Amino acid sequence: MSKLQSDALREAISQIANDSREKQRKFVETIELQIGLKNYDPQKDKRFSGSVKLPHIPRPKLKVCMLGDAQHVEEAEKMGLDYMDVEAL
Repeated sequence: MSKLQSDALREAISQIANDSREKQRKFVETIELQIGLKNYDPQKDKRFSGSVKLPHIPRPKLKVCMLGDAQHVEEAEKMGLDYMDVEAL
């Protein structure tokens, strides 16, 4: 494995973004990044997680339907979500 300079990474991502603007596609394009950590054993070491807030909404028309019992149905009604209870399934 080799080290990747941050400038080269930024340049590659901006090139990909520019190319996607030139030729519009009829699906949502994604960029995947895989990072390998030196001297890190996932079997032995504790897992870690994090989150990054995106500057835009990736799926603005995403709909959610909550499946659950009476308690979950009440919570879904309060949040304004679509829901189905056990009887409806």
